[in-house]
Amino acid sequence: MKKQIRLKVNGVEYFAWIKPHWTLLDVLRDEIGLMGTKKGCDRGECGACTVIMNGEAVLSCLVLAIQCQGKDILTIEGLVQDGKLDPLQDAFVKQGAIQCGFCIPGMIMASRALLNKTPHPSEEEIKRRLSGNLCRCTGYTKIIAAVQKASTTEGSR
Repeated sequence: MKKQIRLKVNGVEYFAWIKPHWTLLDVLRDEIGLMGTKKGCDRGECGACTVIMNGEAVLSCLVLAIQCQGKDILTIEGLVQDGKLDPLQDAFVKQGAIQCGFCIPGMIMASRALLNKTPHPSEEEIKRRLSGNLCRCTGYTKIIAAVQKASTTEGSR
C-alpha cells in the first residue's frame, strides 16, 4: 500500500506516493527524476548516493524516504545557483578530478558537507571524510586537490 509523502529537495517541495520500504535514493531518481544521485552498490558501501540532509552527508540508499519528511535534502543538482557551478564543482573540473564521473556526485556532496562545517580542512580531514566514497578511476589525488582548492578559494558557504 502506498502512502503520500512530502519531501523538500533542493528547496522545492515534492509530493510522491511511495511504498514504505522505498529508499530516498529510489524516490529521488524514480519519482522526482533527479538522476545526479547515483545508485552504486545499493548497500551503503560506495558513497555514490551521498546527499546532504539537514547539513549532514548521508547515504540515500540506506535512508527510507518516509523518514525524510520535514528534512532539508540537498542533491548535486541543488548546488548550481543562478546557472553557476558551486565553487567545489568548479574545483573538481579545474583540477581534473572527474574521470568516468559516476562517483563524483557523491564525492562532491560528501566534500560539500565537510566544507560547510570545516571551511579549511586538513588533508587528513578530507581523506577521513571521503573514506566512505569509492572511486575506481582517479586514485583520489586530484579529488583531494580539488577539495583543498575549493577550501582556499571559496570561504565557507
